Amino acid sequence: MTTVAAAPVELDTDVRPRFPALDAMRAVGALAVVTTHVAFWSGDYGRHGFWGVTLARLDVGVAVFFVLSGFLLSRPYLARAAAGLPRPATRTYLWHRFLRITPVYVAAVVLALSFIHDNRDRSPGGWATTLLMLDTFVAPRPPDGLTQMWSLAVEVCFYLLLPLLMLLATGRRALRPLRVALVLAAMTVVTVWWHLDGADRADGLSDGSPEQWLPGYLTWFAAGIGLALVHVLATRGAPAARRFLAVGRQPGACWTVAGALLLVASTPLAGPALLIAPTTSESLTKNLLYTVISLLLVLPAVVADERSGFGRFMGHRVVRRLGLTSYSLFALHLPVLHLVMWLTGWQIFGGHGLQLWLLTMAGSLVAAELGYRLLEVPAMRLKRLVRPPREEPTAATTATNGTSAR
Repeated sequence: MTTVAAAPVELDTDVRPRFPALDAMRAVGALAVVTTHVAFWSGDYGRHGFWGVTLARLDVGVAVFFVLSGFLLSRPYLARAAAGLPRPATRTYLWHRFLRITPVYVAAVVLALSFIHDNRDRSPGGWATTLLMLDTFVAPRPPDGLTQMWSLAVEVCFYLLLPLLMLLATGRRALRPLRVALVLAAMTVVTVWWHLDGADRADGLSDGSPEQWLPGYLTWFAAGIGLALVHVLATRGAPAARRFLAVGRQPGACWTVAGALLLVASTPLAGPALLIAPTTSESLTKNLLYTVISLLLVLPAVVADERSGFGRFMGHRVVRRLGLTSYSLFALHLPVLHLVMWLTGWQIFGGHGLQLWLLTMAGSLVAAELGYRLLEVPAMRLKRLVRPPREEPTAATTATNGTSAR
């Protein structure tokens, strides 16, 4: 196996560095989610033995999204704490998150509830519940064409929780790695308890789907936050952190191990592939395996050298474009899948897996490009309507501005 070199982590205090290869990782996550949904609809989950189960396990793409969110959203808090700077303004942060997700989500809801037959009798209250992303809290499943949105609801809950988590992890203006580690450990404990006992308890108190609530996935976000902590410490010269990031400079090895663990997750250890509830131990095993798999997939993209083969591939304009449009791809692919099934007359679980994937992917890519250009880009231009408070110059800010690599 050829070792791929990566640029060393710069010793600076840049609190908002760029990670170009992470755009490509969003594309990886979105393509995995689309593929696993098509495999289910075609019936390939149960038609191809171990290979079919492996297709089911491509829902690991959701874990990739959550690790990316944990890393990218927590790193500014951790970097600013390390530099002695004020925490990011919560109002600005929440406004940006609102602009990021709302326009495309609303468009997906309108399409699904208006044009998918099984949703046409939905009441105004049902519309409001879906638009407010409350389906998993009050119903067994989201409406047809929007079943993937349980993960977006989890993301939104994490967005709301993150400022509090970062306050607990960093205090006011200090980065204490042990304190951050304790918060991450607490997040992991909550997830373990949720899988073993908490979800069952909540199920008796709610008509929703507690197995799809944030507590069950805190480990995935914790992995991203932990990676952000390691990256911040590495930029400040911590030897152990730099050695950990060095593992990511061998993307072939990282992705091979991730692939091997995905095969482990495709065994009965991680539960059934079809719509059969796993045992508590199977559910927890799958969650923990996905934590490690997604971390191994994301780590090389964090430290990717744009001059290496891996970096050039991840930075290719086509791959980057897929990454930029990945949210619209994720949000709109199920309405497109319904449309393809309606136009072709194919029945669910009726086969045609490859043809269904090609047609759904083609339609979803077109929808994603339109969603990105017509909804996402105009919405992000509204960021300037809520500006962060101006900071007074300090020694820390002077150092940050003077040593920024970008």
